[in-house]
Amino acid sequence: MMSGIQEMERIALPRPRLVGEMSVEEALHRRRSVREYGEGPLSMEEISQLLWAAQGMTDPMGLRTAPSSGALYPLEIFLAVGDMVGAPPGVYHYHPRHHELLQVLTGDRRDAVASAALGQRWVRDNGALLVIAAVFSRATTKYGIHGHRYVHLEAGHAAQNVALQATAMGLATVLVGAFEDRQTATFLGLPARHEPLCLMPVGRRPMTE
Repeated sequence: MMSGIQEMERIALPRPRLVGEMSVEEALHRRRSVREYGEGPLSMEEISQLLWAAQGMTDPMGLRTAPSSGALYPLEIFLAVGDMVGAPPGVYHYHPRHHELLQVLTGDRRDAVASAALGQRWVRDNGALLVIAAVFSRATTKYGIHGHRYVHLEAGHAAQNVALQATAMGLATVLVGAFEDRQTATFLGLPARHEPLCLMPVGRRPMTE
């Protein structure tokens, strides 16, 4: 069990690549918000790379890909999938230290989350749905009211990492912030202290793009 989450299954992720074919400059130039995706599930290698970009560890001391005030790391990354190569449909929690997925719910929950996201169909129709959540107390215990600001800044860093990584991999994504918080948390099986901050549907670029 981790952070109050009861996992059902552990899935080891492939090691992330540290060298890619696209430069940071080109990824910045090509990054766009995309809400329509081509068909086909994401591979475990693609999922691994996206999760590592969001919150992967980059140092033996525990430092990660996104900066965090006081290195407190209040963010928690969840993944909701239907058809994914190498894993059954469900909701998974990303464990950065061991770079693995911990299953917390079975079954494809994206349709329910889409209903909580005001019916935005790209929240349902995608290759995978990344969810950036936060445990605010990890920051506010040290920084007080300013901790809320730092958490939101950190979520922005993580989301941009995912957007640039997706672009560099030839995938597409968009940041979604319009959703009912408690419904979304319930549909994803998030513990009480975990608050969803944003949703990032990811999929293959449509052929007509």
